[in-house]
Amino acid sequence: MTEDAKPGDAFGEVLRAVLARHRGLEQTRSIGPRTPRPVVEIVERDDGFIRGGPADWYLAGPDEWWPSEQKALERMVGRVLDIGAGAGRVALALQDRGLDVTALDPSAGAIEVARELGVRNLVRATTEEHVASGERYDTFVLFGNNLGLLGPRDHAHRFLADLAALARPGARIVAQGTDPHHTTDPLHLAYHERNVARGRPPGLYRQRVRFRDLATGYLDYLLCSAEELVDLVAGSGWAVVDVDEQDAPLLIATLALEG
Repeated sequence: MTEDAKPGDAFGEVLRAVLARHRGLEQTRSIGPRTPRPVVEIVERDDGFIRGGPADWYLAGPDEWWPSEQKALERMVGRVLDIGAGAGRVALALQDRGLDVTALDPSAGAIEVARELGVRNLVRATTEEHVASGERYDTFVLFGNNLGLLGPRDHAHRFLADLAALARPGARIVAQGTDPHHTTDPLHLAYHERNVARGRPPGLYRQRVRFRDLATGYLDYLLCSAEELVDLVAGSGWAVVDVDEQDAPLLIATLALEG
């Protein structure tokens, strides 16, 4: 019998490890390959599906981004809140452009790594917690697939209400997500069918991050099409004004504060 992973800041530890490797601090292992292994982030879904991928992209500069992400930088104006900032790749790019940007993340490890990389304005908190700060922003960024933070409808409307409370007049959200309907993987299609049978959106994934012996808590994370997003935000006070699907299944959505 095996024990489950220990609860902890697995995502933060991924970022700490990838920063150490980036700086050449990882030692060659005595077992296995003679060269250091890449840092791999593991995402575990609640049906047992596991995927892993190199975490180096968390430190990638704009020249390594998808073309649609590069174009979206032009839409980030005024005072910016980078939500779920991770290692701060977007915040750093915006700093380089001279913008006033704050990186927001609840992960202690993410905040530490972003600070090490040079992000100047950092807040360790959730969006809900940050509302009490009284700060106001012109642009909210949800990159790194963080459109998924909207979650199911009730949660999405609460989340968007929090952003409205933090917004200046004319504020925009620039969010990157994934359309789950492009897949032909039978495991994903079966998961979508199971969700629909349970009254959930097909692309509402319940998942957690694993790293070594740690795991975050499970989170409802939404993958949706442009059409599903329009339906999801209806009545929230925000409206979808543009969706760039140049790099499908990745999509970049821009939402505007109504009124």
